[in-house]
Amino acid sequence: MLSKKVKYAIKALILLGKNSDVELNASKIADTERIPKKSLDVILIELKNAGYLQSRKGTSGGYSLRIPAEQITMDKIVRLIDGPIARVYCASIFHYHKCDECHDEATCSIKRLYAAVRDQEVKMLAATSIADMIQKEIHLKQLTIS
Repeated sequence: MLSKKVKYAIKALILLGKNSDVELNASKIADTERIPKKSLDVILIELKNAGYLQSRKGTSGGYSLRIPAEQITMDKIVRLIDGPIARVYCASIFHYHKCDECHDEATCSIKRLYAAVRDQEVKMLAATSIADMIQKEIHLKQLTIS
């Protein structure tokens, strides 16, 4: 399940991508996207430390994307904020550890199933950028207007 923290990070990145010509302060992002400011502050620092955002201090400062929205993919954001994408640790690529109750990992059908699920999820997430999410929102809004 996607955590609220990842949802907040994605929403903030989408808003910053839509407003790539200006800097937005944390309060503006929090108000616009209905994100608790305290939570958002932590998320923005994580995104900045990972190289996705840049910031400028001061009354006219704020946050902006450091790299183009086309280069920020969902798999990287999910992993940065939530950690493993796999639903079981034995199927995780970057956070693997053996399950305590597993007798024979080589023949474990649960691991095989969730490794396949992970592969498909990673494939979809890696193929979707923040720019794609922005375009999807624009398209969905046009459908609701029609």
